[in-house]
This record gives sequence, structure tokens and C-alpha cells, in this order.
Amino acid sequence: MRLTSSLRGGLCAVVVLGALRAVVAAEDAPALPMEIPIVVVKYFPLKGDLIDKSITGDWGAPFKETREKTERQTQELIAALEDGSRYHGYKDAEAKPSLKYRVLACFEFYAPMPTVPKKPGQKEPFTDYNAIMNEIGIQRWVEERGVKEVWIWGYHGGVLVLWESNMAGPFGDISNSNRDPNDLPVLKKTYTVYHYNYQRGTSEACENHMHQIEATLNYVDGRDRTPPGKWADLLFWGKFVGSDRSHKIVHPGCGWAHYPPNAEKDNDWANPRFVETDIEDWKPDGSGKKQSLNSDRWQKNSLKWFVYWMQNIPGAGSGLQYNGKPLRNWWLFIGDFDTAMQKKWKLVEE
Repeated sequence: MRLTSSLRGGLCAVVVLGALRAVVAAEDAPALPMEIPIVVVKYFPLKGDLIDKSITGDWGAPFKETREKTERQTQELIAALEDGSRYHGYKDAEAKPSLKYRVLACFEFYAPMPTVPKKPGQKEPFTDYNAIMNEIGIQRWVEERGVKEVWIWGYHGGVLVLWESNMAGPFGDISNSNRDPNDLPVLKKTYTVYHYNYQRGTSEACENHMHQIEATLNYVDGRDRTPPGKWADLLFWGKFVGSDRSHKIVHPGCGWAHYPPNAEKDNDWANPRFVETDIEDWKPDGSGKKQSLNSDRWQKNSLKWFVYWMQNIPGAGSGLQYNGKPLRNWWLFIGDFDTAMQKKWKLVEE
């Protein structure tokens, strides 16, 4: 195994930025945009100048091409996530992002991804996230450098099991995983690990974040503690998404990652069917103006759907209210999870 901390140009040269901002707004809410420092980790098992397909299972392209792809997609992903945090950015050119991503460091390993030994009946081994985090010295990055996310570029190919997102910290694991409390080092601050497959595109990487957003907002809104029969009454899942225990769209609200408002099945991003939806004027009481809309609105493109959906999440300056109380900027739960948990913030201001 070889670890490089200084590479030939491009995104992946290790860079440690200066002291992170710790400015606090007058209302104790983090200053905007909230910075999300990240560490990028890449696994490139090599066979000469190629990625070793016998290890990845489905990817044997040249190493140079693969590295360039991960660098390009990292930048595209950052752009999509920042753009997505601009409330109604598709119609408000002045909308400012709530999130700002910074790559503090990049590690490359020219070896197979570490895995946990298979259990009886298991077809593929799980990725060993503890081993990866220990190898990069995660405690220093999180507790001293303020890192909030780790982005792993690896592979899947039927040779290992991965979690699209995983979390550890003082408030537990709120992620799109099985929420095993022992599969990541638990530190004094929360961090989230995203595992991408470089055989796929930027849209699939962005989808990992979409599901993490959904998991976080559902947790804050209490879905984990609500009987499934009452999910349709919840602020996020019932009123914003427009779904219930079925995960389908039961009334065309704003939808979720797999289901735009007009979707009829999972991943139905190119459905030409028109529906009446208030996605661009969503209000918690259902009084928003509805419009006839289909997948042409996001050009039948999954990544553009994700960005469009995120831009409809109640963000900075939304002016929305629920039962006479203002909605928070929901990006606070992504940009500063620990502060939100410490202060016991909800989707609606108390």
C-alpha cells in the first residue's frame, strides 16, 4: 500500500487551509455560508497503468483517466451541492448558498479497499471504514481541523458492500446506513462519510448526499419516532415531500430523491406525465400556488433534478411559517449538525 500526500497538480494535492471561521450570528445561528471542510480519500488498485478490474469487479480503465474523472466529479459535486443550497436559486439569481465546501486534504491509496471479514451467509465483505479512518488520522482532521465530511472514491462492482453515507459523533449515527455505532471511530465532533463509486457519475455521487439530507431532516422532524401510519402528517416527509409510509408521492408536493412530484416508480426522473404541484411555491399549510409540471422542468436529468429539489428546501430568507412560527433554514442541520443537536433545534423555530 502506498499513500501519497502530495500529487502532481490538480485537485488532489494536500492543502491545509488556514483557521476555519468561527463567526456566530446574533441569533446563535452559524454565519452563512456554512463551511464544510472535507477530506477526499481515493482507492486505486493498480495493474500497471490500469485500474485492476479483478479487484474492482467492473472498472479497469487507465489510472490517469480514473484519477482525472474523480477530480472532475469532485468539483462537479461541490458545485451541485453549493448551488443546491441556494433557496429558489433557479429563479433568484441573487440567492446566496447556505453551504460552502472546502477540500482540506486528499489521500490516494494504490491498493484494494480494506474490508471486514465476511460473516456466515454474506456474499461480499463490508468496507472497513474504521481502517480507512484510522489510516488517514481522522481524529486530527475532525477534532483539530474541523473536518465535517470524508468523501471516499472507490468501487463496488459486486466485490464489496458500501454505505452511501455513514456518520459518527456525539449525537449518534443519523445516516443512510444500518447505523452501526461501531463501524466508524466516534469522536468529539460529528463527521459524515460518503462512499462513491468511480465507475458511475456525478449524479450518483450527489444522490448519496440527497439521501443523507432526507435521513437528517426526517430525524429532526421525528419520523424515526412516529408510527408509519402518521408519516403523512409530518412537516418534512408528509407536507414537503408529499409522501407517506409507501414512499410514493401521495399528493404532489416537492418529492424526494427517487420520486419527483410526477413520479410513478423509483428513479422516475424522466416521466413525461404532468401533475399539479406546489414545488416552486411550497408552503406548509398547502396554500402555495400549484403549476402543471413534468420532467421537462429538470430536463429529464437526475443531477439537475437533485439540484432543483435542493433549491426548494426551505433555506435562508424563505419567509415561510408553520402554525404562526417561522421555519428555520433547514440547511443548518447539514452545515452545522452538532450545533443544531446541542441547541435541540427543530425545523420550526420555537
